Amino acid sequence: MPTPTAIEAAIARWLTSSSPHPAVAHHAWQDGRPVMLRTDGPYEAVRMPRSLVHLAAESSAPDVVSDVLAEALKGPVICAPGRWYYALVPPGTCETWQSVEAVVCGRGGWLGIPRPDCTAPTPVTPYWAVPVEQAGKLCAPDAVAELLRVGRDRLEGTAP
Repeated sequence: MPTPTAIEAAIARWLTSSSPHPAVAHHAWQDGRPVMLRTDGPYEAVRMPRSLVHLAAESSAPDVVSDVLAEALKGPVICAPGRWYYALVPPGTCETWQSVEAVVCGRGGWLGIPRPDCTAPTPVTPYWAVPVEQAGKLCAPDAVAELLRVGRDRLEGTAP
């Protein structure tokens, strides 16, 4: 059975695998800074408006939102305080995405990735609202679209 340290190392390698210089990312993380990584490798990212996520969660409290996202999406989500949440989704999602509530950062995109253990809410820097549990485990695009649909329905007053 892998040790927690081995799992954390595997997650860090996976997150930085799209970078031609993963050591730069690891160095930034050691300094506590997020790193800009391409979204055209092992994952893409759905950029979800904070307002729709909070409406879907029926809360803006970080712990409540994180719990709802974890339950609904079952994969890693980054919070960029003030504007967006980013659900990590499988490669190719950009090509098949149909929800008008969000866009997918795919080939050629960049995303600020926090250090894998950065899970405490901050007022400015990105953090993991739902941390990466294992390398390769991603959110299902259909679940992301459904969460956004629920948020949109609540915004428009058509949700049950």
